[in-house]
Amino acid sequence: MILLDTNIFMYASGAPHPNKGPSVAFLERVARGAVDAAVNTEVLQEILHRYRAIRRWEDGRRVYDYARQAVPHVVPITEVMVDRARALLDAHSTLMARDALHAAVYALVEAESWCSYDRDFDVLPWLIRHEPPYYL
Repeated sequence: MILLDTNIFMYASGAPHPNKGPSVAFLERVARGAVDAAVNTEVLQEILHRYRAIRRWEDGRRVYDYARQAVPHVVPITEVMVDRARALLDAHSTLMARDALHAAVYALVEAESWCSYDRDFDVLPWLIRHEPPYYL
């Protein structure tokens, strides 16, 4: 299973950008069932948070609904995952809390890879991160 980061949805639904096309194409493959993919509940929360914070709630609703439709498999966040995120924060001083939580989910569900444009994950040598063009 490939876990998807929030930024894949943000680029796919956002303004013109070099990452938009590959993100759209990848999400289309996911929606068709050609890719075994999932999101975790924090990814969904981040979509809601970001669009509400920038006062673009209608866009946020649309992106959230698309994410739920395109990627029906949602991994719930558990206290074990949060505990693992805390340990990752102790071990990696540059890692941000949300990224640590995503990494903890990745480790605990034994995901195949993490689909993200965020290079901050590269401090974790055991986490395999690919950008959407890799999967096309």
